[in-house]
Amino acid sequence: MKYSMSGRSRRYGSALEPYLYLLPSLVIFTLFVGIPTLGAVVLSLLSWDGYTAPRFVGLANYVQAFSDPIFWLSLWHNVVLIPYYVLLPAVLGLAPAAVVHHLKLRGSSIFRVGFFLPYIMPGVLIGVVWRWMLNPAFGPVNSLLGLVGIQPLGWLGDFNLALPSVGLIGAWATYGFCYVVFLAGLQKIPQELYEAARIDGASGWQEFLAVTLPGLRGEIAVVIAVNLINALKVFDVIWATTRGGPGRSTSVVVLYMLENAFNINRVGYGSVLGVIIAVLTLGLTLVTLRLFGESSD
Repeated sequence: MKYSMSGRSRRYGSALEPYLYLLPSLVIFTLFVGIPTLGAVVLSLLSWDGYTAPRFVGLANYVQAFSDPIFWLSLWHNVVLIPYYVLLPAVLGLAPAAVVHHLKLRGSSIFRVGFFLPYIMPGVLIGVVWRWMLNPAFGPVNSLLGLVGIQPLGWLGDFNLALPSVGLIGAWATYGFCYVVFLAGLQKIPQELYEAARIDGASGWQEFLAVTLPGLRGEIAVVIAVNLINALKVFDVIWATTRGGPGRSTSVVVLYMLENAFNINRVGYGSVLGVIIAVLTLGLTLVTLRLFGESSD
């Protein structure tokens, strides 16, 4: 009987062992993600200025958000930034990755470090550097354009140029991540597939469409999902370059959320904006992974 009980205990211990390994991560996730998320949802149902006693208002904050023109304008700016943060970095990362891989260029690790460096730099630092480079009076970008006869442009101070300028900065900061992911994906595609395509008379472009892109399906899903999240939660680069200006031409949802929660003490309404952008980000990410993440046999 004692042997049976000890054997049963060992079986239970073996069954629980994988969950014990997950326990530290689960605790950290609960403390720093789960509880704050639940707190934001609770705050979104309240009218609170951060000082006086909160008042329960139910879904009134959500109704106000969906009728707020500034919220829709900010959300539209996030949508406009998606091609800059998602499509452009993917193209800029895939092209050199394909060249480096297929030509087997020496020193590819140097390319990898150099391209990836902007991605690990703090967004505020990137914004400060690019604000200096795009300065209309003494920035090097306008100085170079002046050498070819182009008049100085007010990149970050022009109502029409500010948002595309911020988008291009985001693309520059992100394409290195795409390059590293695509280069790793290219290395796992069997060379026999390329050889078979050449035997069939496929051109380089046909090889790319028939072999490379299908082989990178999983990597494309990762790149699109991560960059889509970056486009929807962008804040630091915009704060360091334009502060949402000129006017509200570069205002995004996270910036508007912080403005409401901390500048004008509308904590409940700011929480609503955070919940909306979080739900939207989660939904679009799941759709992206569903569309691109299923690998074919």
